[in-house]
Amino acid sequence: MRKQADTTAPVVIVGGGPVGFGLAIDLGLRGIRSVVIERHLAPVPIPKGQNLTQRTMEHFHFWGAEDALRASRTIRREYGIGGMTTYRTLLSGIAHDWLQRELVRPFYYTDNERLPQYATEAVLRQRAAEIPAITTLIGWTATAVRQDELGAETDIVDADGNRRTLRSDFVVGCDGSRSLVREQAGLTQTKSDHDRLMVLLVFRSTGLHQLLERYPGKSFYNVLHPELDGYWKFFGRVDLGTTWFFHAPVPADTTRDNFDFQRFLHEAAGAEFDVAFDHIGFWDLRFAVADSYRQGRLFVAGDAAHSHPPYGGYGINSGFEDAANLSWKLAATLQGWGGPGLLDSYSAERQPVFASTARDFIEQSIFVDRDFLRRHDPARDLADFEAGWEERRSGARAEVNAFEPHYEGSPIVHGPDGALCSAVGRHAFPARAGHHLTPQVLSTGRNVYEELGSGFTLIELGAGDAGIAFARAASDLGVPLKVISDTPAGGREKYQAKLVLIRPDQFIAWVSDGLSDDRSEPARVLQRVVGAG
Repeated sequence: MRKQADTTAPVVIVGGGPVGFGLAIDLGLRGIRSVVIERHLAPVPIPKGQNLTQRTMEHFHFWGAEDALRASRTIRREYGIGGMTTYRTLLSGIAHDWLQRELVRPFYYTDNERLPQYATEAVLRQRAAEIPAITTLIGWTATAVRQDELGAETDIVDADGNRRTLRSDFVVGCDGSRSLVREQAGLTQTKSDHDRLMVLLVFRSTGLHQLLERYPGKSFYNVLHPELDGYWKFFGRVDLGTTWFFHAPVPADTTRDNFDFQRFLHEAAGAEFDVAFDHIGFWDLRFAVADSYRQGRLFVAGDAAHSHPPYGGYGINSGFEDAANLSWKLAATLQGWGGPGLLDSYSAERQPVFASTARDFIEQSIFVDRDFLRRHDPARDLADFEAGWEERRSGARAEVNAFEPHYEGSPIVHGPDGALCSAVGRHAFPARAGHHLTPQVLSTGRNVYEELGSGFTLIELGAGDAGIAFARAASDLGVPLKVISDTPAGGREKYQAKLVLIRPDQFIAWVSDGLSDDRSEPARVLQRVVGAG
């Protein structure tokens, strides 16, 4: 056993899953060196985190990994990432579409995607290997983190007992729900325990694929049953025709050996089919959200910051958004143009957004399903049940539009007075401070997303010399800014603003129809959005 010399990098990332590697890639493309610590030699082949939203695919576009990810797809494109909800059994015939994220496609630059998390991680590992600013230590485990006024240290060890200490400016824990970084940073959690033991089954079956050919184009299936009181039996495709995953509540004393899992699957489906198990595992259904995502030089992201049941595909997508939000703020701080309040804005923005995601969408869906099952029973009143089921169908469409994470209440956004950061919103084309920029075509024929700068971008649509004034102020402050000048026509009138200031993570920081007579306005706007005002 021996201890090697210290390694220095601006950022140490503990955990090389998708979120950790996504953060490293984003930092590396901004010129920031990082070291990624990952104990697993290869991605763990358990299918989870499969649904990648349009917003997540925007990240992959900017990371230069979109084509490689789509080439790794295991299910034909026409299956999308949408699914369906059925009543009592998978094959009951009582069904409606669910989580149709393709309905919000016009508001994003890229299409959504679906593939197992381990395949996503493999793509990110390969992309990270192409970026010189990223050092990856595979097979190493973090054992301790600590910080002082000048930086942070991370102790790591490999399987042979070799030890190293890494010195850095910042440490980010992307190390899962049992996060060492979160624990040693002293970050508390708010938890909601539903007291349910859940089973995760991974199995192979061609017969199930044949049975589900009656529902073409679906990738996952949510079964509601009155006995479950709102909790789900959930089937999902890993590939097309062979491999599946399934999770559902089971009795608290269930083990791999005392339960008939094949019969359980047949009862959930409403028919028998061939089953060959690849994995049988268990997890407890609970929600946990860190009360803050930062303690000094230590940060958490992904499952280290928020863990929850895999309902709706929110987890991995939220983790990628954590990475995109934190990366540019770390880069700005390390490069000297970020203000003293910028790093605190990471927690101020992301923590309430995920708390809202858990409360208003994931957990709320359990309560909505519970109340529906208690209120409506086709055996008691068929007409009432059918009316309630139709109402659910329309509600599922509305939910997709309502899930629109935004930072209206952020201290670094010029949002409306009294606004809050939340996951509840609405997709819309007008430019709104705190919201994601919707794509539009420029008069050159290129999409605005093809022209965005790596720093801030100002879209100027017929606002005179405002672009020049902002460029001058940005230069004086050292803030990277690209100005795109165009006409307010050809679809760009949908922004309903002449000036739109966009952050490095494609969220809007400020909108206006023009500058005031106060010549200091551009500087004041920029100082606030970089945490210096």
